Amino acid sequence: MSDQDLTPMMRQYHAVKQEAPDALLLFRLGDFYELFFEDAVTASRELEITLT
Repeated sequence: MSDQDLTPMMRQYHAVKQEAPDALLLFRLGDFYELFFEDAVTASRELEITLT
C-alpha cells in the first residue's frame, strides 16, 4: 500500500510509529484513544482485553 492510498491520519500514524517503533502508540480519535495493527494486538494480550 502506497503512502498516497492512506488517509492523512494513517500517514501521520506511520510517520510517528517510524520514530518510535518499540512504543505502543495510542492515537486520539475524538473522545477515544485507539491502537492500530500490532500495537492493538500487543495491548489486548497484555491488558487481557478483547480486540475489536
